[in-house]
Amino acid sequence: MSTPAGTRRRADAVRNRQLALDAATALMAEPDASLTVEVIARKAGLGAATVVRAFGCKDALLDAAVSRLLDPVVRRARELIAETTPTRALHVFLRELIAFQAAHHAINDQLGGLDLPATTALRADLVRAVEEMIDGARHEGTVRTDIDPAVTTTLLGETALAVARAQPSCPELVEAYLTVLLDGLRPR
Repeated sequence: MSTPAGTRRRADAVRNRQLALDAATALMAEPDASLTVEVIARKAGLGAATVVRAFGCKDALLDAAVSRLLDPVVRRARELIAETTPTRALHVFLRELIAFQAAHHAINDQLGGLDLPATTALRADLVRAVEEMIDGARHEGTVRTDIDPAVTTTLLGETALAVARAQPSCPELVEAYLTVLLDGLRPR
C-alpha cells in the first residue's frame, strides 16, 4: 500500500517542480518581474516551501528556468553555423538574439551574482558559437581583423542587449541597428 502513496507523492513532486519551472520561465518574459520564491510560487499556485522543496533553493530553480530558455538559443546558433555562411549566420543570429533578449528581460537584469552552473555553461557555449561566427566572417573578409575578436564578441553582445532593452517598435529599426553595427565591423 505504501507504493501507490509513494508514487502519488513522487508524481505530485514532479508536477510541482514543473509548475514552478513554468512559472519562473513565464516571469522572465515579464518586464520588471520579481523572481523571488514567493512570487514564483504564487504564479505557480504553490506554496513557497513546496517550490523550495522541489528545487532545493532559488538559484537551482532559476538555473533550470534560464537554461531551459537558453538551450534552444545555443542550438540555434550551432544550426546557423552548420547551415549557412558565417557572415549570414552572424546577421541572422544577432537578429534572433535581440528578439530573445527583448522577450526575456529578467535573464540579464536580475540574475547577476547567482550561482547558476547550467546557465553559465550555456552562456559559455553561446559565446563560443558567436566567436566561431566572427572568426568565420573574418576569414570570409566581411569582419575587420584589426579589432581583437574578444572585443568584437563583447561589442556584439552588449549592443544586442542594449537594442533589446530599448525595445524597438518595429523590425525595421532592429535591422537598421544591425546594419549600422555590422557595417562598422566591415574591413576598411
